[in-house]
Amino acid sequence: MRYTDLIFDLYGTLVDIHTEESDLVWEKTALYFGFYGAHYTGAELKKAFEEAMADREAVAGQSYECFPDIPFETVLEELFQAKGVNGENLGVNAAQLFRIASIEYLRLYPGVDAALDTLRRHGFRLWLLSNAQQVFTAYELNYLGLGTQFDKIYLSSDYGCRKPDVRFFRALLEEQKLDPGKCLMIGNDRETDIRGAKDAGLDTLYLHTHLTPSHQRGADPALALCKSNTGHYEYEGCDWLNLAELLISL
Repeated sequence: MRYTDLIFDLYGTLVDIHTEESDLVWEKTALYFGFYGAHYTGAELKKAFEEAMADREAVAGQSYECFPDIPFETVLEELFQAKGVNGENLGVNAAQLFRIASIEYLRLYPGVDAALDTLRRHGFRLWLLSNAQQVFTAYELNYLGLGTQFDKIYLSSDYGCRKPDVRFFRALLEEQKLDPGKCLMIGNDRETDIRGAKDAGLDTLYLHTHLTPSHQRGADPALALCKSNTGHYEYEGCDWLNLAELLISL
């Protein structure tokens, strides 16, 4: 077996999702703020959020090699406080309300459950490494039945940095004492999942799915998942039953 550890991205790789952070979503969230005496219009809340997030990212040091990830709920908590309102879990609850209101659909790609079960039965360790907010994603994983599928889950908001920052990849590798030469990163974004993983010394599998950024090219058939290829693979689509068989055959 070429690899012992498979590291998965989440959204666009295992999970099909569509969100719309519309003016209406901001208005509904502002209404929640108003219930507790923190009065904003939807437009005011959006503007205040964007400004507060930008300020925090500037302090964190956004640069080519530094990709900070700021907890969403922390910023919302600050916006309550800016109106003189303090209360337990207000930021968390507002963040979850915002997320739920923005989701148009959330579902696994076909075959994901069976594929993960099959891979584990064949001896792979499974890890999740996602640019995601703990306040949203922990609950979404449970909803989708993925909460117990991984040996450990790594979400960027818990680590203060996000892919392609190599620090996020190294957090997993160092905490779990993994051999990078035995790890394969699987993701649908060339610029975050693939470039970041390569910088961290990992082999990579690029999946070109409908959630891949539109400017990124499709999968190269010459880099198919087969024993004759090494280091980097590419696959068109997200047929997870077939993908599991190909991974096992490497």
